[in-house]
Amino acid sequence: MENLDVMVLRTLRDWRLAGHRAMLVTVVRTWGSSPRPVGSIMALRDDGAVVGSVSGGCIEDDLIHRYTQAYAAPASKGTQAGSRDFPSGPPQFLKYGISADEAHRFGLPCGGTLELLLEFDPEATSLYELVAALDGGALIQRTLQLRSGTVALRVTDAPCELGVTPEQVTNTFGPGYRMLLIGAGQLSEYLSTMALFSGFAVSVCDPRDEYRRTWAVPGATLLTAMPDEAVTAFKPDARSCVIALTHDPKLDDLALLEALNSNAFYVGAIGSRRNNADRHQRLIDHFEQTKASLQRLRGPIGIYIGSKTPPEIAVSVMAEVLAVKNSVTLPRDMAVRQAKDGL
Repeated sequence: MENLDVMVLRTLRDWRLAGHRAMLVTVVRTWGSSPRPVGSIMALRDDGAVVGSVSGGCIEDDLIHRYTQAYAAPASKGTQAGSRDFPSGPPQFLKYGISADEAHRFGLPCGGTLELLLEFDPEATSLYELVAALDGGALIQRTLQLRSGTVALRVTDAPCELGVTPEQVTNTFGPGYRMLLIGAGQLSEYLSTMALFSGFAVSVCDPRDEYRRTWAVPGATLLTAMPDEAVTAFKPDARSCVIALTHDPKLDDLALLEALNSNAFYVGAIGSRRNNADRHQRLIDHFEQTKASLQRLRGPIGIYIGSKTPPEIAVSVMAEVLAVKNSVTLPRDMAVRQAKDGL
């Protein structure tokens, strides 16, 4: 499945190129609890079609009701159908959940408030350029001038938080997150499936023909190169993760070393605590690594949930990958030893 932001922007681009009126809605501020983080986007077409999300659904319904023809009053005998004029002009801000009653009405958590930025009829040419840059793997900073509605695009090296000033709003859009799996076994099938529907682009590397022959996950790219060569070609960046799942040092070790020399946000390998300790010692003894240089190597991978089957193990690994991606510090009581010992 495509990265959600890119999907929203691509759909909005297509709507505007086809001549539809539409708006881009962005979460720019939140207070207290909120259903979606700052920077989340959705697109709304003049007939009520929606892609993306800024809440659990209630705010989307209100926006449709306020701004589109979807809830226009039907025509009665001798009268014309009621209509709503789709808005135009410079961007506007809109708040939800200011009062407790509103928070309850719009399904916001207790005390939650969010502010939205509404952009009316974003320019199709700018959207086309933005989506083309994202498809090319670029990280793009999009700056909207609040008085005029004009947009400037700039390639940037690192993502940054959404910025709001009285004059402009700046949001960073990047290509979808990527996952490279070493090994095309059963666990890889479950993990790649979960990663795909989480918005990751997935590549699976396995030079062993007997494993590739049975691979059956549509949407994942299957590679035949040696794993270390695949990692080099993959060029892991800050939106990439590399996970070794073969249990075979001949395949895993060199690939992990290549990944550790990259900016990948997550590098890990399957195995027990003993296997993980043996791997660290092997890399220290034979590849001139140190405890410090291996600090980023995760293992055993996954959040401990008592998993024994491949699908449950995949759930635990995917949960950890998403936690690291979202900069969530996993609590100490979820560590394997503490969870097992009940400490």
